[in-house]
Amino acid sequence: MPEDNNAPPPVERRRWPRVSQEPLGKDENTTASLVALCFETESLPPLEQFSAWREHIASLAEARLPDNVAPDDGFPVRQAVWNLGGMLLLQQTVPAFSYERSPDMVRFSPLDHWLITFLRTGRSWTGFDGRVTENEPGMMEIRSLGNPFRGRALASESLTLVVPDDQFADRGGLPPASSNTVLGGRRVKLLYDHMVGLETNLSGLSQDDLPGIKSRLLEMILDTVAPFLDRGDSERVSQIGLMTRARRLIRKNLISSDLTPEALSRELAISRTRLYELFEPVGGVAKYIRQHRLLAAHRMLTDPSDRRTIAEVGLAIGYDSAANFSRAFTQQFGYSPSNIRTHRTSSDVQFDARVENSAVTFDGLLQTLGVHTWN
Repeated sequence: MPEDNNAPPPVERRRWPRVSQEPLGKDENTTASLVALCFETESLPPLEQFSAWREHIASLAEARLPDNVAPDDGFPVRQAVWNLGGMLLLQQTVPAFSYERSPDMVRFSPLDHWLITFLRTGRSWTGFDGRVTENEPGMMEIRSLGNPFRGRALASESLTLVVPDDQFADRGGLPPASSNTVLGGRRVKLLYDHMVGLETNLSGLSQDDLPGIKSRLLEMILDTVAPFLDRGDSERVSQIGLMTRARRLIRKNLISSDLTPEALSRELAISRTRLYELFEPVGGVAKYIRQHRLLAAHRMLTDPSDRRTIAEVGLAIGYDSAANFSRAFTQQFGYSPSNIRTHRTSSDVQFDARVENSAVTFDGLLQTLGVHTWN
C-alpha cells in the first residue's frame, strides 16, 4: 500500500480493536435514543489489524488479504452499525480483500439474512452458482447469507442493509432468485437517496421512530426488486408461496409440541423430502424451528412482565431440562439465560440497554437481529 505523507501523528496502540456503543441522540430528553456499534482497527499495530477484521466478520464470511498485501502492511477499517429495530444499517470503509461464505458455513450458521449493499467507492465481484456479478457505485447488490458465495472487493466505502429473511414473510418473501443480483436504475437511486437521507438523521432518531422507518424500507426494497423479477417462472413463484406458508405455520405454532417436520408436511400437503428441500438453504427445517424457538425464548426472558423461571421458559419451547435449554441458548446467542435474568429490571428501556451491552459485538447483533420485534 502506498505511504500516506499526510498521515496523522502516532496514536496509542491497543491490544484489541476499539469497539464501542455510543448513544448518538443529542436531545437529553429523548428516551431510548439509537445506539451505534462502532468498530475500527487503526488504533491497533498494523500486524494485528487484518486479523481483527477477519475475526469481526467471521460469522458472515472468511476474509483473506489480496496476494500483493502482507499482514504487516496494515488494514485500516472503520465501521458503524445501527440497529433499526429488526434490520441493521452498516456504514463501512475497508481496504481491498477477498471473502468466501462456504457451503459448510451456510449449513451450520443460523443466519439467513439478506445483504443489500450500495458502494460509494470501489468495486466488487461475487460468484454464486456459476454466475459472477459486479457491483459499482450507482448500483445495488442483493445477496443472501442463506447461499454460499465467494468474491473480492477493491478498497471501498459502502452502505449496507442487513435484513432477516423473515422480515419479508408478511409481504410474500424476497424471492431466492434475487440473491447475487446487481440492479440499477431510477428505483435503485430512489432507495439509495432515501437511505442517505436516513443516515443524516440517525443521531436524532429514537426507538419510537423505528417501526415506521423499517416498514418504509421494506416496502421500498420490494418495490425496487419487483420489476426485475421474472414473474412468469411459475415453479419459483410456487416455491416462494410454499416457503411463506411454511414460515407462517411455524410462527403460529412455535411453542406447540405438535410442531414437527411431519406435521408441517401434512399441513402443507407435501412430502417430507419436498419439505427438506425447501428448507435446505437455511440448514434444514428442524434447525429453523429450533432457532426460532430460541428466539421466542429470548423474547420471553426479556419481557419484564413474564415471571416464568428459566426452566419454565425452556419447557415452554420443548426443552425437558434447564441445563439443556441453557446450553442451546448460550450456543445460539453467546450469553446464557441467567445473564438476561441477572440484568432484567422493571424498566424496558433500562433492560434493553443492558442486554445490548451484554452482547456488544457485531456477531451478537447479527444473532439477535429481530429478537425484540419478533412476532
